Amino acid sequence: MSDLTASSPQALANPPAVSLWELLPWALFAGALMLTLVFFVGVEEGAVSLNSGTFVHELVHDGRHLLGFPCH
Repeated sequence: MSDLTASSPQALANPPAVSLWELLPWALFAGALMLTLVFFVGVEEGAVSLNSGTFVHELVHDGRHLLGFPCH
């Protein structure tokens, strides 16, 4: 048993290195997703919404107050 399996401690101690260039697309995606979420929870009041009415506002209303965003 000379080869390392995934359950051996030595194999888990040396994970493969991941370059920053490989992480960049995922970091940009996560950042865009977070900005979109902050927009809908904190800023969206129906002025630039894609759907008419106050559906999004009512959907995130309690979360908006919980995070300290004023909405009315």
